[in-house]
Amino acid sequence: MAGLKDRLRRDLTAGMKAHDEVTVATLRLALAAVTTEEVAGDAARELTDAEVLRVLTRESRKRREAAEAFTAAGREELASRERAECQVLARYLPSQLDDEELAALVGQAVAEVAEQLGERPGPRQMGQVMKVATARAGGRADGARLASAVRARLRG
Repeated sequence: MAGLKDRLRRDLTAGMKAHDEVTVATLRLALAAVTTEEVAGDAARELTDAEVLRVLTRESRKRREAAEAFTAAGREELASRERAECQVLARYLPSQLDDEELAALVGQAVAEVAEQLGERPGPRQMGQVMKVATARAGGRADGARLASAVRARLRG
């Protein structure tokens, strides 16, 4: 069994015992998303920790986007609930890269692609650079933020 999935289940049990509504609701939804991912496709299988992490990242992004939408609509009570759920999921996600670390990572990715191509990559090679940068980031940088940094680096 995946260690992260097992940790989610243990924390769900602990949340139930502590009567923590937000944690229980959030972890139930997260575990449901993991289970849905496991049974999707041709054959049911156990997800690895990296795959569970991807599911949790996706769920966290959904909560963040929902909070922004609720705030824009003037529904602050619903937005605060979504932000609280996002904080629960953040406990299981790796810490995000700061701007300096992100810039260094993008620089390494551009250098690696330049070495492969034999020339400095331009905007046309953004996909190649993104592939390398995403692999190096390992879930520690939001995709949009990473793409923005790569785009800026390839232009400049």
